[in-house]
Amino acid sequence: MHLSTRLILGGSQENTVLSCEGQARLGHEVHLGYGPIFGPEGSLFGRASAFRADDGRGIAMHEVPDLCREVSPRRDARCLGQLKDLIRRIRPDIVHTHSSKAGILGRLAAWSALGERDRPGIVHTIHGPPFMPVEGSAVARFKRRAVNAVYAVSERIAARRCHVIVSVADAMTEQFLARGIGRPGQYVTVHSGMEVERYLTPSGPDETREAVRGGLGFSPADFVIGTVARLAEHKGHDDLLDACGGDLRSNPGWKLLWVGDGWWRDRLLARVRAMGLDGRVITAGLVPSERVASYMRAMDLLVHPSYREGLPRTVPQALLCGTAVVAYDVDGTKEACIEGRTGRLVPPGDTGALRRAVRWMYDHPDERARLAEHGRDVCRVRFDARLMVERLDAVYARALGLSRGGPPDPAGPGAAAEPRGPVTPGAP
Repeated sequence: MHLSTRLILGGSQENTVLSCEGQARLGHEVHLGYGPIFGPEGSLFGRASAFRADDGRGIAMHEVPDLCREVSPRRDARCLGQLKDLIRRIRPDIVHTHSSKAGILGRLAAWSALGERDRPGIVHTIHGPPFMPVEGSAVARFKRRAVNAVYAVSERIAARRCHVIVSVADAMTEQFLARGIGRPGQYVTVHSGMEVERYLTPSGPDETREAVRGGLGFSPADFVIGTVARLAEHKGHDDLLDACGGDLRSNPGWKLLWVGDGWWRDRLLARVRAMGLDGRVITAGLVPSERVASYMRAMDLLVHPSYREGLPRTVPQALLCGTAVVAYDVDGTKEACIEGRTGRLVPPGDTGALRRAVRWMYDHPDERARLAEHGRDVCRVRFDARLMVERLDAVYARALGLSRGGPPDPAGPGAAAEPRGPVTPGAP
């Protein structure tokens, strides 16, 4: 049983659905619990509910009415009861939680719903840090520190009710251990997987770089800078306008392509108009996940100035498409965008450095192509969804053994705690 807060179009949600599909293909009975879906970000519900493996196995879908993203003591208490009821009814061998809210409440529910003798193996994946940047007014900073403190305490409690914690990037393990969350021996890194073939090769003539660029009104000579992200806080769209607004105005061949939608759409487009960039910034809106690769191929450069990530799937996806990357050096981004080897990294918030990195990519097309080619070679192995599913199967075997009284956790009482690296396929 997987538990995810929302099935919107997003990196952690795509990771979760791919994990469900892969495990159904292996012959497991797979259930997916999720909170109500709403908002402009799009949804993966249709894909998950329609999936069928070759033997006809699907994913059993369960909406949890009070599983919501916001901190809400009343709804959270109801949600905990709803999750316990669901676990008692399904009696899963493994409960695998994703995202902060589902991760905290889901682990608490799984630990106590069935009692110690029937307790499932409990696994949690950290897709990104729940701790938001402390910024803004004095009141806003105080509130953010308070919320971060609540999340840190909650994560520490939840980690004690979990057998294995999976990080999608080594950076997540480092950050959580630094906050006193869990024990080193609980952690393993399983890089977030994706359907690499979709990005390596166009699926048809309508998906080629030339076809998509033509459909968007770009000429072959245009230099297209793209983003693939929700139009939302901390994704860095404002920073990109600050960094490249002048170049977009002075270079007629420069274009900015935004793929995605979100609550900040109207505000961002109003700012584009105020900057005199009408016609230079093209918005694609929500794009079906199976078509994202074609939009990435249409770009000359993907820029990802996000302030908060676990492992940004957009970065390896662009590299798999053969598109070079500039990104903010946050969290696990450097595990795909390796400075000087597969892309260019920029200190977060440094819009001057962001502009210089974009200009460098424009001025050095041969180097840009070399970085993208090397990135493709690295990512086609490291981020293959099939490898992720195989590694998770090994994680489940370990968690199930611990829940059923198997060998003690090496970080438990009386044992030396040693960090665990990526799981070797086929090994518990």
